[in-house]
Amino acid sequence: MALKLTSTDVTDGSTLPDAQVYAKGNTSPQLSWSGAPDGTKSFAVTMYDPDAPTGSGFWHWTVANIPASVTSLPSGAGSGKGGLPQGAVQGRTDFGKAGFGGAAPPPGPAHRYIITVFAVDIDRLEVTDQDSGAVYGFQLQFHTREDSWRKEACEVKDECRLPAL
Repeated sequence: MALKLTSTDVTDGSTLPDAQVYAKGNTSPQLSWSGAPDGTKSFAVTMYDPDAPTGSGFWHWTVANIPASVTSLPSGAGSGKGGLPQGAVQGRTDFGKAGFGGAAPPPGPAHRYIITVFAVDIDRLEVTDQDSGAVYGFQLQFHTREDSWRKEACEVKDECRLPAL
């Protein structure tokens, strides 16, 4: 059985709801997964925009060290609304702080947001709340047993853009 990722908040291939847009709800989506391979000791979740005009994409969410007994995260778990399991750690997004940061593409074509759950072969990745998505990704390259992803889009509208500082 292959690792499968589902959500009650986002639908693969569709536009992200306002709740997952930075300037609207800025709420991490509900996620559930099943079919983890034997030997899975923990899980990690990421949300990444490969279309951001940075040369390296944009990390919107990284969370690791989710115990193997956990198979879902409630809506808002990454947004400080509770629901992250004990021991889980969220990394620093490209917004500059730990936790979920919603879609906020600049004007231009729609961006893809790739949400991935990783089945990890160790209990704890050596990551902190100060580590970037690149560090989480580096650690996951060496410890992923299997992954499953969903691809969402955010059309370029005013409500999808990062507010001016």
